Amino acid sequence: QVQLMESGGGLVQAGGSLRLSCAASGSISSINYLGWYRQTPGKQRELVATITSGGSTNYVDSVKGRFTISRDNAKNTVYLQMNSLKPEDTAVYYCNARSILYTYWGQGTQVTVSS
Repeated sequence: QVQLMESGGGLVQAGGSLRLSCAASGSISSINYLGWYRQTPGKQRELVATITSGGSTNYVDSVKGRFTISRDNAKNTVYLQMNSLKPEDTAVYYCNARSILYTYWGQGTQVTVSS
């Protein structure tokens, strides 16, 4: 089992920045893939960014150049640095971890960007 705990969400004005953190605990040695997803009411959860155990990253087009995903293996933590935030970035952001067999989710953290 893997437990994920997000933090860092909040209210920010358009153009501002936030950094989300996701601390992993439990059987973390099995994890080879970490990511951030987001969801707004009435819509499907969408991928925002991913990072592999080797450090390769991937981003949805709408956040490229503004968001950066990174991981600190010593702290078992993955981060999402969000710059130049837009109102359309408003959502609940979820941390995701995957092993070969399982997928784990955090409880989510709200990000609200005011115009």
